[in-house]
Amino acid sequence: MPLPDDQTQSTRIATAPNVTLDDVARAAGVTLGTASKALNGRGKLRSETRERVRMEAKRLGFRFRDLGDAALATQGIMVGLLTTDSYGRFSIPLLMGIEEAFSTRPISAFLCHSSDPAREQQHIDLLLARQVDGIIVSARREDIRPPVDIGKARIPIVYAFTQVTDPAALCILPDEAHGARLAVEHLLQLGRRQFAHITGPSYFEAVRLREGAMRQALAEHGITLPEHRVLSGPWQESWGYTAANFLFDQESSIDALFCGSDQLARGAADALRERGIRVPDDVAIVGFDNWEPIAAATRPALTTVDMNLAEVGRYAGESLLALLSGEMRSGIVRLPCSLVVRESTAVAS
Repeated sequence: MPLPDDQTQSTRIATAPNVTLDDVARAAGVTLGTASKALNGRGKLRSETRERVRMEAKRLGFRFRDLGDAALATQGIMVGLLTTDSYGRFSIPLLMGIEEAFSTRPISAFLCHSSDPAREQQHIDLLLARQVDGIIVSARREDIRPPVDIGKARIPIVYAFTQVTDPAALCILPDEAHGARLAVEHLLQLGRRQFAHITGPSYFEAVRLREGAMRQALAEHGITLPEHRVLSGPWQESWGYTAANFLFDQESSIDALFCGSDQLARGAADALRERGIRVPDDVAIVGFDNWEPIAAATRPALTTVDMNLAEVGRYAGESLLALLSGEMRSGIVRLPCSLVVRESTAVAS
């Protein structure tokens, strides 16, 4: 995307250290909500109230952008997207959602891939030198990472599909437990009762959240998931194949297989087909990710959980706009997943 004109840079206001929206509200004699509305151009406020809040914000050095101003709306916003996703599997859907959040407002996005901390800091320094309005940080997995180091710069940062321990940070994630529950409840509705779970390494938070939700959902229906029916290994199709063979070498009563990724599910489906086990007649399979090239090409096509990454990106973009407008947002936000039903769980005719 092209860079915006230099005039965009003149709209930036540097926030004085430690000045918050609450400080602005107190100085203007209004509530926190009124101060937020006054700075972001929303709500029905008297013009004198809106102007008083903005004057106090400028006096205190509080950084904000009037995103409702027609002039600023045509000048565009620069956003840096920093990710460790070298395949684009997660970062591209996020970027599409971010762009959707900005709607018709011009946006210039810098997509930076970081393979190690030193490279990441180089990208951050470059983004700061380009005077980006904000940074969205993402990753291939959702596990906790260190906060990015922007020094004394005062720009909003949103973490999407990754998280940090800083309680003041805003982290937006898919609801892994909700996704697992969708998968399990779908299989239960099909009458399946003998479950097994093939998943990735247990040191991933997503793996633990999904297994925990699966066990809870089964327990609510009086079903216990034996430990030997939960197999953890690498996020590889070959592991799905190996794990499925191991499971069915031990017992043939399994009729529902929930896999932690579409790649694992595809490998498992191949193993079952070679053994003469029919999917979904004998065993129903559900994957996770809704990675179209894998899910649609699996034989049969794979029912899977969609993490709705574009929605995560859209929410991240909307949050960045809100932060630029002076709103205060922080904490961990988990957004719902959805289930895409295909032939691997279709009711047998």
